[in-house]
Amino acid sequence: MAPYIFMEKNGIHIIDLQKTAEKLEVAGNAMKQIAKSGRKILFVATKKQAKDIVAERVQKINMPYVTERWPGGMLTNFPTIRKAVKKMSSIDNMATDGTFDTLSKREKLQITRQRAKLERNLGSIADLTRLPAALFIVDISKEYIAVREATRLNIPVFAMVDTNSDPNLVDFPIPANDDASKSISLIVNTVCEAIEEGLNERKMEREKETASKEHEAEEHEQDDDTMEHEEGDEVLEKIQELAGERKSSKVAAKKHAIEDDED
Repeated sequence: MAPYIFMEKNGIHIIDLQKTAEKLEVAGNAMKQIAKSGRKILFVATKKQAKDIVAERVQKINMPYVTERWPGGMLTNFPTIRKAVKKMSSIDNMATDGTFDTLSKREKLQITRQRAKLERNLGSIADLTRLPAALFIVDISKEYIAVREATRLNIPVFAMVDTNSDPNLVDFPIPANDDASKSISLIVNTVCEAIEEGLNERKMEREKETASKEHEAEEHEQDDDTMEHEEGDEVLEKIQELAGERKSSKVAAKKHAIEDDED
C-alpha cells in the first residue's frame, strides 16, 4: 500500500485522499460501463460496519449482494448455489398450492426454518441467474475467499483496500478506510451513483431504439399506403381509359347504325 500512503503519524498510516479520488473515479467509470451493458455487479460486505450500509444502498439499484457469511463455492460452484435458490422457490410454491397445509406441525417447522436460513444467506442473490460481471468488496482481507474465487474465474474485482491489505490482489483497488462507516458509506454511495447512471443511460438508449423502430415501422406503413394509393390511381386511370374506349366504340357504332338507317 506504500504508493497510496500519504504519511505515518503516531504509528498510524494516513491514506492519500488524492489517490483515493483518482482510483474511485476510475472504478466508478468502469462499473458504469458494466451496468450500461446490462450485466450484474455482486457486492460483498459481511463485516458489521458495512453490511447494513451496503444492503440498504444496493437494493435501490437492484444489484445482488452478500452481507451474511460468504457461502464457499458461490462462484466456483455456482450451479449448486442456483439449486439452493430454486429450493427456496419450491418451498414458496408449496405454501401457495396447498401442499404446506397437508404437512404435520413438525415438518412445517423444519421447512420454515430451512426457508428462513436460505433467505438469510441467499435471498439477496435470488435474481442472479448467471455469474456476475464483477465484484465489489469491502475489506479484501476479510473476504479473501470471495477474492480467490473471482480471481480463479477471471471476474474483475473492485474493492475498498485499507493499509493492512495488498492492492495487487484486485483489479480496481480503492484506497480507503474500510473500518469507518462514514468512509464505507461515501465509497459505496459514489459507486452506486455511477452504476445508476449506467442503468439510466441503458434505459434511454433502449427507449431510443424502440422509438426508432416504431418510427421506421410507421414510415414503412406510410410508404405502403402511398404505393397502394398510386397503384389504385393507376388502376382507376386504366378503368377510366377502358370505359372511355368502350363509350367511344358504342357512340361510333350507334352513329354508324343511324347512317345505315338513313341510307
